[in-house]
Amino acid sequence: MRPVPGAARRPERPSGSVRGVAAIRIGPARVPSRDGPERAVALLEERGYTACEIDCEGGFWMDYPFADRFGELAREAGIALSVHAPIAAFLGHREREKKYRMAVGMLDHSAGIAVAAGAELVVFHPGFLLERPREEALAAVVDQLADLRDRLERKDRAVPFGVEIMGRVRDFGTAEDVLAIAAELGWVRPVLDFAHLHATSDGAFTATETFADVLAAADRIQEPGTPFHVHFSDIAYANRNETKHLPYGEGTLRAEPLREALDRFRRPATVVSESPDEDSSQTIRAVLLAERADVPAAAAVEGGGRR
Repeated sequence: MRPVPGAARRPERPSGSVRGVAAIRIGPARVPSRDGPERAVALLEERGYTACEIDCEGGFWMDYPFADRFGELAREAGIALSVHAPIAAFLGHREREKKYRMAVGMLDHSAGIAVAAGAELVVFHPGFLLERPREEALAAVVDQLADLRDRLERKDRAVPFGVEIMGRVRDFGTAEDVLAIAAELGWVRPVLDFAHLHATSDGAFTATETFADVLAAADRIQEPGTPFHVHFSDIAYANRNETKHLPYGEGTLRAEPLREALDRFRRPATVVSESPDEDSSQTIRAVLLAERADVPAAAAVEGGGRR
């Protein structure tokens, strides 16, 4: 795979809990305040977070000065940032017409916000089958991502992108789809949404080994040293399709197997809580950072691979 150009600034010092293996950073899927960067970072620190995803799913609300200052303060606090692009910013369009041009513009702007904030990753949704064979849809996404990369490189916005596993069983965006896209493009990483995986598997993500299998597949294709990017929350589903995120404990997805699976890998991880309430995010954070006596301290190393 091609190396990832270092266009975006990275956090200047490590944070999170090492727990005998590579560090885990944890944070919310939303900036906790839009009143100003200072207030937003103060709340993240107060709540013990070491990551945050800038929430642009519904549209761009953060301007460049806010992003620049937010990123500066986040780096000082050891908080890793990512950006979630608008929902409509997907690729793989059948025709390169208005919706395609709008999606490219939104992904371009998302990358601009990421560069300004020093974010590690731009997260986006992979698109739709659009009545095509899965292989044809996948090829279209890869082709259009390659063209987008050329555009971003010309504008010094060539940040890593993350393609998210989706939560509807028959749609494009399965784990296999996402891993195939990331394997084709070295600057694209899989975003492992375990709530979506739990939904589409009819609640199968209850054992450590199930989580570890997905992490191992991602570990094989990611560049050394880059973190797993994980979305996590409890989830409601019907007919193997997600319906809504739930407060932690109301569904059947639990954080303990994820913690145990992450402990098997040298690769660091950024875990973004998509829970609908702060108490749930704090519970997930506490579970993932719980000290484990059975994990040897000597295993703490950077890079990818299993211990």
